[in-house]
Amino acid sequence: MTLPTPAASETARHQGDAPAALSRFVPDALAVPEPPGEQAFAPLQEALRQYMEPEEIAGAHAAFVYAAHAHHGQARRSGEPYILHPLAVAGILAELRLDLPSIQGAILHDVIEDTGVSKEELSQYFGETVADLVDGVTKLGKVQFETSEEAQAENFRKMLLAMSKDIRVVLIKLADRLHNMRTMGVMASEKRRRISRETLEIYAPIAQRLGINPIRIELEELAFAHLYPKRWHALSEAVRAARGNRKEVVTKIRAAIEERLRQEGIEGRVVGREKHIYSIYQKMQKKCLSFNAVNDIYAFRIIVDTVDTCYRVLGLVHNLYKPIPGRFKDYIAIPKANGYQSLHTVVFGPFGHPIEVQVRTEDMHRVAEAGVAAHWLYKTGEQSTSSAQQQARAWLQQLLELQQQGGDSREFLENVKMDLFPDQVYVFTPKGKIMSLPHGSTTVDFAYAVHTDIGNHCIAAKVNDQFVPLRTPLANGDHVEIITAPSAAPNPGWLDFVVTGKARTNIRAHLKNMQRTEAEAMGRRLLDKALNSLGGKLDDVLIEDWQRILPTFRMDTPTALFEAVGMGEVFPLVVAHSLLPEPLGPLEETDALAERSKNFSLSIRGTEGMPLTLARCCRPIPGDPIVGFVTAGRGIVVHTPDCPNIGEWRKRRDKWVDVQWDPEARGEYPVTIRAVVEHARGVLAKLATLIAEEGSNINHVDIEEKDGLYTGITFTIDVANRDHLARIMRALRSLPVVSRIQRLKG
Repeated sequence: MTLPTPAASETARHQGDAPAALSRFVPDALAVPEPPGEQAFAPLQEALRQYMEPEEIAGAHAAFVYAAHAHHGQARRSGEPYILHPLAVAGILAELRLDLPSIQGAILHDVIEDTGVSKEELSQYFGETVADLVDGVTKLGKVQFETSEEAQAENFRKMLLAMSKDIRVVLIKLADRLHNMRTMGVMASEKRRRISRETLEIYAPIAQRLGINPIRIELEELAFAHLYPKRWHALSEAVRAARGNRKEVVTKIRAAIEERLRQEGIEGRVVGREKHIYSIYQKMQKKCLSFNAVNDIYAFRIIVDTVDTCYRVLGLVHNLYKPIPGRFKDYIAIPKANGYQSLHTVVFGPFGHPIEVQVRTEDMHRVAEAGVAAHWLYKTGEQSTSSAQQQARAWLQQLLELQQQGGDSREFLENVKMDLFPDQVYVFTPKGKIMSLPHGSTTVDFAYAVHTDIGNHCIAAKVNDQFVPLRTPLANGDHVEIITAPSAAPNPGWLDFVVTGKARTNIRAHLKNMQRTEAEAMGRRLLDKALNSLGGKLDDVLIEDWQRILPTFRMDTPTALFEAVGMGEVFPLVVAHSLLPEPLGPLEETDALAERSKNFSLSIRGTEGMPLTLARCCRPIPGDPIVGFVTAGRGIVVHTPDCPNIGEWRKRRDKWVDVQWDPEARGEYPVTIRAVVEHARGVLAKLATLIAEEGSNINHVDIEEKDGLYTGITFTIDVANRDHLARIMRALRSLPVVSRIQRLKG
């Protein structure tokens, strides 16, 4: 088989800085008559024939030859040849009809990471553009990180920064993630859940933020199915049943709309749309609805030729069916943050069910389906002025600003997550300009969105000509004005209520860049106040006490510790306890509120050297959400957030400590469960045997006679973590004699 060679001018046109002859794409050692798995290229070749010229298909084939040899001998976990994965990724992009560099980058996207190929070698054969795309998708495999979370965050940061130079990087990454999600069945369940959660938190929101709707929907569906398989199956069956029940309704409504369009002489097409399962689940969760209460499972999309016709059709729909007040949204006049445009309305259908109707033009429909990827559609020309492209570039500029402000990779990842909220509020500047902000944004978020200097120097805000507190959340349609003063500076308290990554990053950057003397002075004041609350004074601290605690906080001098306290990096009350001659006495058991655990591991930020206590009332175990409170005589006492005994502590923010479980936590943790069982001979022995078989030990048992039929049995058992407890409770619940089982707190 002889490789076709495109003309030099054609290759240069589609490859930019790539070599002019196809023979340069493939090293002589690889230019064999029949590359391995040649038949594997056929499906992609057929997809490319729908929109590419033969010489461009040859360029994609050259990338396949190169990748096939580079991945030769490698297999996926399923056992299939590895080359099938990059070909499938390229196939997903071919469905979007993306250009040749995107297809080549997809085929080659793993060669740097998984083979001995270098970026320089790729650049030599395929040009710098394709090499940059592949490098942008490549993980930082040769860099060692302390935790997997840090590695994930740094890889994500690298991808987004590469994406800021060329958006096609993230398009390849999204296609890569989509194919991995499609083929995740061979992985362990825990890994599937972790990857699915990451997909729902990061990759699906990015696809939505960039307006790539088909990929976003499939990522959400697959992640939901892997994360909550029982819920997904139940909703799938319910939707399948509803589809048959409502088929007549859908047919009647579509026919009525089409007939009205014909009567008015309007050219357009009406498309029925079924709400996808994850969207139904989100609505049920958000509004606490049962499935039967979700009426808009089906929606209709009307696609016409011009914007004027969109508004005419909206009037026809409202004339045909009565609109529901407050359910109309004009995304044509005010596009979404990802450039999406359409008219949305909800009307009462012929059988009393609410029906969602969307009206848009063909151009709007193309952007709604492809989003920012529409810029790279094959031979559509430059569309840098398109709404989706402008919105994407504005968001990428924000990412660069977040990166430039500093902070570690995990902080960067969290800030990006905040900016991926799909819900937006639209507000007006004093000059009438519309600005979109994430739902829940405050006047301070607005100030930073306008300009960093305005945020740094704001002192007050007006909303709809009325002065409001800076923490006031904004609503759609608000007119916002910020009052500034040259001497003003960000307040650390703003971090408690701002929601945008830009605001949070700039506030933290300003605090970190405070003059060392200011930070030291603030730290001295905070530490002195904390010592006073414990009956001590800063002036009374001896040099021996400083020398004793400095290694604990990894500081060289007291001045460095003052600065850390002043910048909020170390909790002042923790330092104060450490400085006292006997900061913490023995644990008191008089009120039986808490008990010391010798075999648990916690990761505590800013609490080095403090004794830790697990609350006996709620008995937190690894995997539970937890909160910590500094108490005299016990150190940091750790509770679950729903513990009934922390009501008073919620008002004492100065006593709160940010705590989290160590991912590698080991040991046994006491927890209390209660089972209601049938009153029968030997039932306690059955339960005890099953608990032992699940690897747990029983510390205490209480039996309560409820009536002649049922008995309540309360166990205190040892578990390793929340998953271990769940396995035990599932096993007990499977016994026919067990009527109810629950975990006790308080």
